[in-house]
Formats: sequence, structure tokens, C-alpha cells
Amino acid sequence: MVAGKDVRLSRITERGKMLCIPMDHGITAGPMKGLDKIYETIEKIEKGGATAFLVQKGIIKHMKRVPNIGFIVHFSASTSIGPDPNWKVRVGSALSAIRLGADGLSVHINIGCKMEPYMLRKLGLLADECDSLGLPMIAMMYPRGEGVKDPNDPNILAHVARVGAELGADIVKVPFSGDEKTFRKVVEACPAPIVMAGGPKVDSDEAVLSMARAAMDAGAIGVTIGRNVFMHEFPDLIVKALRAIVIEDADVKEALSIIETKSK
Repeated sequence: MVAGKDVRLSRITERGKMLCIPMDHGITAGPMKGLDKIYETIEKIEKGGATAFLVQKGIIKHMKRVPNIGFIVHFSASTSIGPDPNWKVRVGSALSAIRLGADGLSVHINIGCKMEPYMLRKLGLLADECDSLGLPMIAMMYPRGEGVKDPNDPNILAHVARVGAELGADIVKVPFSGDEKTFRKVVEACPAPIVMAGGPKVDSDEAVLSMARAAMDAGAIGVTIGRNVFMHEFPDLIVKALRAIVIEDADVKEALSIIETKSK
């Protein structure tokens, strides 16, 4: 029997793989490049072949058309100029995501900061809400705060990912550990499927694609890359290149040629 959650998961994945472009950064950092004209960027992401994009609810409410690909609504928020940027508060419900027509809901949880207990409670309760409505939940799990000495430590990342799975997430998003071998340990220790977080903006397309290739080789079901896509000179081309790796199992050289050939 096919359940509602299965239907919605099929809308944000392809062949069981996910290439999602998160664009919820407007609340945290404001309308940066690529988000200043977010609807144009969404069109480019659709053109490139992403399986889904992720935004705050207001972006969907003000969109002039129905998206052509799956979309996930993000229900955590804080600002870089607020009193505690690491405290991601809840700003919506599973029911409101259903009303918007979302294919999934996501929350951001920072493990290691002083407000961690409040975010853990949010994660667990939202997981229950999502289960009751057949809505997939993606937990963005980050090691951030006073209790974190090394956010790239694979043991810390494995712990953080495990928290997301233990509290009911359907998919766990976690930062890359730096190499395939250590990231494989993170993936293997997490009962829920893992997608790699894209991290800060870098200057090299090859670095982004290599990171995605390593994550897939380590057993991740996909990648969620924001700034290295929506701030890119050619968002559609970097998405096509990532798609070649995530969905079509291409190597980095093949994927890089997509950008180098078509951007000339």
C-alpha cells in the first residue's frame, strides 16, 4: 500500500536520490545574491533538474505560479543580527505545510548550544505532527555552539545525525566531514537516510562537485546545496552538473564538463 508520505517523498526525490536547493537564507542573512530575485533563481533551478527546492512559507505564498518541481517548507528561523543566531525557533506547523501544498517540512537544529533542549523538543514534536499527516520531515542537524570544539569532527557529526534520526526525522541533513571515509562512518551510524549539507560559498566548481561525489560514494542519498548554487553565475548549469553526479552517477570530470562547455 502506498501512503501519503511515500507519494510526497517521490516528489522531492528521483530514483531514490535527492538534489535539493535550500534557499531559506533570506531570514538569516537577508536578500543576498541569488535570493534578491528568488523567483528567477527558482526557475533556473527547475531548468537545471533539481528534484526539489526549500524555502520559507512566505516565498511559496507569494509565488505567482505552481512550482514545477517538489518543494519543502522550512519552519525554523533566526537572524544573524538577533540576540542568539544559533537558537532556531519554530515558525510553523505540519498542518500549515500541508495547506501550502508542500511535499515536505524541514527544521534546523543546532546541537551543542545553550538552547539545544528547546530545539530538541521542537524536533520531536514536529516529527509526530508530520507522521500524523503523512508529511516527510527533513532535519537539518548542525554541531554549533558553546559545546562544540570541532564542528568537522566525524564523531560529533555522527552524534548530531543520530539525534535527528532518533527523534523521528525521515531524512537527516548534516555537514560534510571532509572526506569519503569519515563521512561513510556518519552515514552508517545513522538509521535515517542522509543528505549532505553544502556549506559555505567556495570559489571552485570542482570543489563543490568533488564534495558531492564523495558524499554519494559514502552512501548519502543526495545533497542539499544552497549558496554554491543560488550565488553561482550559472545556477542552472551547476545544478545540471550536480544532477549528473547525484542522479546519473557521473564522475567529477564528466560533471565539470557540463559547466565548462555550456558556460562558454
